[in-house]
Amino acid sequence: MIVGASVLQLPAIIKAKEMGLEVAVVDFNPKAIGINYADKYYNASTIDEEEVVKAAIDYKPDGIMTLATDMPMRGVARAAERLNLSSIKYTTALKATDKYEMIKAFKKSKVASPWYYLVNNYKELSLLEDKLTYPCIMKPTDNAGSHGVTLVSSYKELLEKYEYCHNNSRCGKVIIEEYLIGEEVSVEAIVINGKINILQITDKITTGAPFFVEIGHTQPSRKSAKIQLQIKALAEQAIKSLDIDKGPCHIEIMVTDKGPVMIELGARMGGDNIATHLIPLSTGIDMTEVSIRIALGEIPSIKPSFNQGAAIRYVSAPTGKIKLIEGIDKVRTISEVKEVTFIKNIGDTSKEINCSNDRIGFIIVQAENAIQASKICENAVKQINIEVSND
Repeated sequence: MIVGASVLQLPAIIKAKEMGLEVAVVDFNPKAIGINYADKYYNASTIDEEEVVKAAIDYKPDGIMTLATDMPMRGVARAAERLNLSSIKYTTALKATDKYEMIKAFKKSKVASPWYYLVNNYKELSLLEDKLTYPCIMKPTDNAGSHGVTLVSSYKELLEKYEYCHNNSRCGKVIIEEYLIGEEVSVEAIVINGKINILQITDKITTGAPFFVEIGHTQPSRKSAKIQLQIKALAEQAIKSLDIDKGPCHIEIMVTDKGPVMIELGARMGGDNIATHLIPLSTGIDMTEVSIRIALGEIPSIKPSFNQGAAIRYVSAPTGKIKLIEGIDKVRTISEVKEVTFIKNIGDTSKEINCSNDRIGFIIVQAENAIQASKICENAVKQINIEVSND
């Protein structure tokens, strides 16, 4: 059973079918793309834990999982505990999907992480006026994809942007954190029987302040060997602090001038095509299949079969109604280009990139090394021409 049937979960649905498995999906949207690929569909919200459990009890799966999104992990873990399936514990799922509980666990285990304050309302916010150092980051405790995340540079701005952040929080809680300056990376890992296996470190490109939306990823990392060892050590420490004993992990880290510092950790496969596409293209490891096998209680092999470069770059456009997209067919003829996908098409509206849903499309490349992959991917993006109108 796969919790979620959107384009984010589609790679797992397709892979499970390729493996000869029968697949049920859970999604509130009856038009979700993954439903057409599955054998059975349950109409329920992926974040409604009781409904996910109810669907699992009815279907009786041999394994249950999600990927690329955090909140469904609560239902996955609860259903797995109810049916005695292979998954992380529910207490771990709570820590991995609530930024406040997560950073508390980091601090308890002395994992390098930002200072923070939890805020429930304007009154509590007012008590922080003399305690904060600016700039700082404000974000919902229980959302993802950069929804509600914003940089604030003064107490006045904090008050102005609080409602935006608060409105993106499902539980109404907001966390204010230290603004980490440096270069962001992510780490993809698989835990098998308690053993942590680091698969790859990804160099990231974001839009920067104030929303920090990811617009590019490259593997393997070009950080020095020394820094990479520090990144891996911190990732392992963070995984242990949340008591993750099995399954995939996606860890986000900022490499500062004082060393790597934790941002967040997801107890699931990374999104943005990192785990589903870049990991197989750079290492030969099919992380999706490995994650499915772990959910089924198996012990899969995770030995890399090669070491190549892989990159993804997201396509941007001016704001307005999209009236022309050209160059896609030309880009697809480039031998190193493995995928060209557009989320928005002619007639859709191109917006300023404030969250991951605002991105237009992406190009994925595989090359001999990370430098070549980045260069080819960026040149391919330049060959896409998008025109908009503001009528």
